[in-house]
Amino acid sequence: MFSQLKEDIKVVFERDPAVRSVFEVIFCYPGFHALLFYRLSHWLWINQVKFLARLISHFGRFLTGIEIHPGATIGRGFFIDHGMGVVIGETAEIGDNCTLYHGVTLGGTSWAKEKRHPTLGNNVIIGSGAKILGPFTVGDDSKIGSNSVVVKEVPATATVVGIPGRVVLSGEKRVGFDLEHDKLPDPVAKAVSCVFEQIHRLGEQVEELQKEQTRLKAELAHYHLSDQAEAAKEEVN
Repeated sequence: MFSQLKEDIKVVFERDPAVRSVFEVIFCYPGFHALLFYRLSHWLWINQVKFLARLISHFGRFLTGIEIHPGATIGRGFFIDHGMGVVIGETAEIGDNCTLYHGVTLGGTSWAKEKRHPTLGNNVIIGSGAKILGPFTVGDDSKIGSNSVVVKEVPATATVVGIPGRVVLSGEKRVGFDLEHDKLPDPVAKAVSCVFEQIHRLGEQVEELQKEQTRLKAELAHYHLSDQAEAAKEEVN
């Protein structure tokens, strides 16, 4: 138990530059507190003391603002930053070294008593306000941008943004635990930029066609005047 506590505290020091001391983690970090409530309630849950497990989980939600169902499965090195509004459903599975920011939901899309919540691979980072909805897998080393709504499978080493979530980067191995919000691409802005670029190219082509048309009109007028002059000479002769 104590080795697990040490590991949880170590994870906070690795991923939050604001932390200053072990006492600060123990007394002031709701994500750490939520994990303590979860570990106790999860142990009770798997030992079939389910009402008490739910009661302890509910008490932890009241104190921390983080709701983790005792039936969820969470790996080692899990970190919840800030944490307010985080919801993790009953059949959710979370791999090792995952990070969730505040407002994240690992939710379901069905009322059936079956696997209905997402599975996160290892080293997954989910930005604040993101919603992962459904019984699919988010691959290892993936990143989900803030406020994204993900409703289908995410491959490993992918970056997903938008509503609904779209893969905008893939195959890039991530180093460290930073989501790098400032570097996440915006697919809508990119699409608009492509449209404006295409309009600009079309405008240039139209301008060239207008110049060519003007040149051809001038040549045609010149030939017409020449023909008139030749006709006039013939009449005089």
